[in-house]
Amino acid sequence: MIGLPKRRKVVPHRSPGELDSMAAAGAVVAAALAAVREAAAAGVSTLQLDEVAESVIRDAGATPSFLGYHGFPASICSSVNDRVVHGIPTVSEVLEPGDLVSIDCGAILDGWHGDSAVTFGIGTLKTADEDLSAATRQAMEAGIAAMVAGNRLTDVSHAIETAARAAATQFKRGFGIVAGYGGHGIGREMHLDPFLPNEGSPGRGPQLVVGSVLAIEPMLTLGTDQTVILEDEWTVVTADGSRAAHWEHTVAVTEDGPRILTRA
Repeated sequence: MIGLPKRRKVVPHRSPGELDSMAAAGAVVAAALAAVREAAAAGVSTLQLDEVAESVIRDAGATPSFLGYHGFPASICSSVNDRVVHGIPTVSEVLEPGDLVSIDCGAILDGWHGDSAVTFGIGTLKTADEDLSAATRQAMEAGIAAMVAGNRLTDVSHAIETAARAAATQFKRGFGIVAGYGGHGIGREMHLDPFLPNEGSPGRGPQLVVGSVLAIEPMLTLGTDQTVILEDEWTVVTADGSRAAHWEHTVAVTEDGPRILTRA
């Protein structure tokens, strides 16, 4: 008996209308992040930033994705200096000049999720911190550029890694690519398969097709690629105390190239 050909696995894909719905959710996230960045200043607590984000999200008729997610107690993740991801906003954590701040935010609108993160400084940053944020953003942009039909999942991973390595040469400093964390599928749930590593060999994993959506989120450090989770069971910090940056966009594959779904 002749067997049927195996169907190639693909990254889950959405219709054009569904992508528009995801873009509407993403626009809410973009607005919340813009408001947080505007409000962030020396003397402001990370809890105040969380309140700003939640207000923007709810005023848009959306719901914070993060609040209550597996028990997470806030609407944003606020990760300052050596904190990589999943930092919990608190009233006691007050921003100071020179802090490097990463804010991750998600929103649900009409059942669809948007997820994005930005990194910025409070006042003037040290050159190393500026380089770190720029390198991380460049790595994200390289991953976005690889979101084209016909590529495989790890083509995106490889693009992110290649850009991070190139940034190390460009800025004449080493960057750690945080191990064990990466991007993910997204749609009617915030985290869906497949997991997207931020480094790896190309040409592996499910294929990207028109409508495939991934959250692309490199995390780089000024030192180690190793991390530790704090006693709150959420906050991820660098194992050596070096500073970290995190950039993220939700991105779709279209016939006309990558479409960023988390833009204003």
